Amino acid sequence: MKLNKLRLIGNSLIVLAVMGSLWLIYPFIKEEWRYRFGQTQEVTNSYRLIIPAIKVQAPVIAGVDPFNQIEYRQALTQGIAQAKGTALPGEMGTQYLFAHSSDNPWQLTRYNTAFYRLPKLKMGDEIDINYQGQTYAYQVREIKTVKPWEVKYLTESQTNQLILQTCTPIGTDWNRLLVFADPV
Repeated sequence: MKLNKLRLIGNSLIVLAVMGSLWLIYPFIKEEWRYRFGQTQEVTNSYRLIIPAIKVQAPVIAGVDPFNQIEYRQALTQGIAQAKGTALPGEMGTQYLFAHSSDNPWQLTRYNTAFYRLPKLKMGDEIDINYQGQTYAYQVREIKTVKPWEVKYLTESQTNQLILQTCTPIGTDWNRLLVFADPV
């Protein structure tokens, strides 16, 4: 009798662990499924980012303070954030966009994991930005991983370029993945 009770408890714990793991990774499985077999949903915002190679299409929220956690966390639930003080499309200078690659499973939306597949980009891939009725095309030039405190790319660059940023490895904030793209 006691052995059966221990087996029941052990089996229950195993089932709970498997169900908990599936609950945690379900959003990533769903995103991969959408990427491999699904259609990209059309975003009709006047400022949006489109990356055909990884099927990203998401609205961009302009003028977000990258050093104000409350402000940028709120913006990232609605889309990709454009760092306050950096160039807008069509302006000279660095345009700096950032987004999550993951979030807590209970907080995931279609937009706050927009950069989940960013590590799959390759040199030469196309990135388009639609802004106020115009399309601005970019081509990936470089991809690098930096530490979180390396903010010189955000604060010092006067180059006419686009930088996309997300945390890496997925599910952590240990490093930042930066994708540099030049206007075409």
